Amino acid sequence: MGEQSLGPVSYLVVEYPDNATMQGKAFAELVALVDRGLVRILDLVFVRKEDDGSVGMVAIADLDGDGTLDLAVFEGASSGLLGEDDVSDAGAVLAPGSSAAVLLYENRWAASFVHALRESGAELVAAGYVPQDELVAAAEALG
Repeated sequence: MGEQSLGPVSYLVVEYPDNATMQGKAFAELVALVDRGLVRILDLVFVRKEDDGSVGMVAIADLDGDGTLDLAVFEGASSGLLGEDDVSDAGAVLAPGSSAAVLLYENRWAASFVHALRESGAELVAAGYVPQDELVAAAEALG
């Protein structure tokens, strides 16, 4: 894949308080986004922060202990871009006794836009997200 065809790369850290089960509707939506070509998963790792504050990676395996491989569709989703430092950084924002999914993904929907920017001499130099609670609060303040 050439650099020109790469969309912006983003990450998410999604916490599951009290080690809630990591499965269900959200992962089905992620698969749908991939199937539609909107995103490409570069890395997906799961981390757990123990009550003592220690942080470690969790294998994509039988996360809920029912004897079946949960999230098997994501097994092998690893570009090698996420490392131990990223796991530690993710763990720093988690509450003790929680788990998280750390997702590194390419925004495929924006690849042609970024390519057009580069062809015109521009470069994407920053990106970010506005937290949902801030958007809701602003909308409520206007309403």
